[in-house]
Amino acid sequence: MQGIASGRLERSVFQHYVAQDAFFLEAFARAYALCVARAPDCESMRAFMKLLDAVDDELELHRSYAERWEVNLVAVPTEATRAYTDFLLRVASLESPAHTTAAMAPCMRLYAWLGQQLKPVALRDSPYYEWVETYSPDEFDAHAAALEALVDRLTGDESTLYSHYSTAMRLELAFFESSLASR
Repeated sequence: MQGIASGRLERSVFQHYVAQDAFFLEAFARAYALCVARAPDCESMRAFMKLLDAVDDELELHRSYAERWEVNLVAVPTEATRAYTDFLLRVASLESPAHTTAAMAPCMRLYAWLGQQLKPVALRDSPYYEWVETYSPDEFDAHAAALEALVDRLTGDESTLYSHYSTAMRLELAFFESSLASR
């Protein structure tokens, strides 16, 4: 991630990441949409709709990157990306919104943390500065906190919540490792 802050990350690695992340974000949006439909109350439904809107904003960023960086957003997903999206969509389709939030929260918290950590050290002339600007604001952290609040508020099987959170963390790591392996 320091390569994003300094601008030294290889362009091809970032291009690969953007294509894979766009594929992932489309699945993330579908998972939120399923949570909207299956929300146990209006308050949860509204919270999921706001989070769905935020993902649409992220996808717009990826579309703008794709234009400027010559990225094919219909690229074939890597094995790691496919494993992550399959897991996420399976949980969102077959299990409760509570379990789905546990599968989604690690991604949101990680990106908020990365943005906040990179912001103070990111060079303004880094070609990736816009990425840092997307994930560093308090607004993005608030989205992560809103999802975490849903994890805490919605009722689910505790061992399943822990298992899904842990699985998502492992899949998140594999997702980033696959981008670095694309060199």
